Amino acid sequence: MPSAFSHAIAAVAIGGVAVGGRSRAIIWGLGALCAVAPDLDVVTSFLFRIPYTHMLGHRGLSHSLVVAVVLGMLVAAVAHRTLAESPGAANLWVLFSVATSSHGLLDAMTNGGLGVAFFAPFSNTRYFLPWRPILVSPISLHIFFGYRGLWVMWSELGWIWLPAAVVFLAALALRRRVSRKAVETPGDRSS
Repeated sequence: MPSAFSHAIAAVAIGGVAVGGRSRAIIWGLGALCAVAPDLDVVTSFLFRIPYTHMLGHRGLSHSLVVAVVLGMLVAAVAHRTLAESPGAANLWVLFSVATSSHGLLDAMTNGGLGVAFFAPFSNTRYFLPWRPILVSPISLHIFFGYRGLWVMWSELGWIWLPAAVVFLAALALRRRVSRKAVETPGDRSS
């Protein structure tokens, strides 16, 4: 798995493309939480001694597309009701579902683990993408904050953070350009 930091960064880039406006920072933050949420299965696996290969184990059900859609729907419903200025509920649902599913996609691009159960609960088959350039992040914190963790972060900087920053900044620039043109040309006033 990439680190929680990288999952959050990828989700913020997705949010930068999808959402502008006053509530954008809160929405981007919620998207980041959605993208990190699938790794809560690590905690439950350790607490309840669930084997990695079990559907409820790491990279199992919590990393599936079904959970991404359901979590996206729940977070969208809450965000749409509580944020004064937010996009429509359907737009938020898509954003939060894509942010959550980006977690499994990034995990499937790592060079370790058993793969991702994208189609759980219907199948526990684990998948990797054919291209796996991201070094897998250690689950243990003392290893993560050591020498191996530095190599993992270096890999994530190149394969996740840099592309996410380019996408995010390009989306912001495009959004500014579009809004500037809208101000300059306030509509068709032909009679």
